[in-house]
Amino acid sequence: MRALTLITAFFVFGAPALPQPPPAAAKAKPARSPREAAPVDFTGYWVSVVTEDWRWRMVTPIKGDFAGIPLNPEGRRVGNAWNPAQDESAGEQCRAYGAPAVMRIPGRLHIAWENDTTLRIDTDAGTQTRLLHFGGKPQEGAAKSWQGYSAAQWEPALRGSGTPQQGLGATREGNQGRSLEVVTTKLRPGYLRKNGPPYSANAVLKEFFDLSKEPNGDTWFVVTTIVEDPTYLNEPFVTSTNFKKQSDGAGFSPLACSAR
Repeated sequence: MRALTLITAFFVFGAPALPQPPPAAAKAKPARSPREAAPVDFTGYWVSVVTEDWRWRMVTPIKGDFAGIPLNPEGRRVGNAWNPAQDESAGEQCRAYGAPAVMRIPGRLHIAWENDTTLRIDTDAGTQTRLLHFGGKPQEGAAKSWQGYSAAQWEPALRGSGTPQQGLGATREGNQGRSLEVVTTKLRPGYLRKNGPPYSANAVLKEFFDLSKEPNGDTWFVVTTIVEDPTYLNEPFVTSTNFKKQSDGAGFSPLACSAR
């Protein structure tokens, strides 16, 4: 009789609910590489357009002409000892072609992706190569070099107004576009201009690359360069340099470094 009652209850009320397995987790989309996530395209050939500082960029300035560079007394002392012949004999003829200065030397650039996380900039002036590493960091004990180690990221969306902060990801007032941000360390000591104003191995280079397209179809970028150096500078040295995109690499002509 008891068994009959249980069977009747089973058909009337149904089988007891059994625990259900949790729903399968949605598969997360793989993160896009910096190359895939690029909000703007800096690849191609570019030529510098000199619209300012002609006397310091188009020719080697005279010895001691450091106008516009906030050198401290030690920086002036070292700069006034500039000797290009001595630099050449010591194999130091690339001192003015390091990352803090090479973008100011008139010439052409070729920008391309080395791989999905590294953007490569080749300069024809001095035949230098800069590697901008997304998500990387320098190896412990890595040797200092003219181009140092450059950590890069795409600028995030504007996060309100207020006083701009330091470092990658900082809010910059008035900037509405997407930019490439770069911080370079591990620098070998060099010159901020070809006539010897120095930066030290303690220097930190910060750059903001901003791309724009004009109504006539031309594409430009401007790089804002900020050099901070407690050894030789009283305050950051800030410049902005313009580049115009070229249709091809016909004018790209690599030249060796020159100390003069």
